[in-house]
Amino acid sequence: MSTDRFHSVLLFGAPGVGKGTQGRILGEIPGFYHLSCGDVFRSLDINSPEGREVCRFTSKGMLVPDEITIRIWKRHLDGLCMLSNFKPHEDLLILDGIPRNRVQAEILQEYIDVVRIVHLKSVDLEAMIHRIRRRAIRENRVDDAHEDIIRKRFVVYEAETRPVLEFYSPKLVAEVDAIGSPAEVLLKVLQCVVPAQNRHFRKEED
Repeated sequence: MSTDRFHSVLLFGAPGVGKGTQGRILGEIPGFYHLSCGDVFRSLDINSPEGREVCRFTSKGMLVPDEITIRIWKRHLDGLCMLSNFKPHEDLLILDGIPRNRVQAEILQEYIDVVRIVHLKSVDLEAMIHRIRRRAIRENRVDDAHEDIIRKRFVVYEAETRPVLEFYSPKLVAEVDAIGSPAEVLLKVLQCVVPAQNRHFRKEED
């Protein structure tokens, strides 16, 4: 296992729970760098071999196979480091959308040191579906436009992604109620991640 792993916080939760919103806000704060696996996929050229491969799965509400996911994600992250957009010794990496299953969590141990997991929770499934459909219209997300595909994603989440939490120590997991305005939820999230950020910087200074 690499000793030069990236200190990371995982934003975790069901589709539509607000991981991307919270990640983007955190990414604007100095000392945090947000990387969404979904954004990485959407940045691919749809006509490229990898773009077509990813679309073949996301358009059906299915998870992209692990090997493809990790390969694309790691190459993107390496590029960010080379361009100094992400500075590992200054920024705490905020991840959302990865890992999506236990196999990915196991593979990612080579690359990341998870220092905190923020589990955003909402018991209102219909509200999350409504949120995803609004986002699809606003952001032109083809994979989020159809309700049957959205509901399929929730089934996949419960079967494959939710059990990922059991892979990590319960001490790392902070449960956060995702209901409320983005600012209200952000306040709760910051209470979880700022102590992790402080520990990260102290470790780098020692």
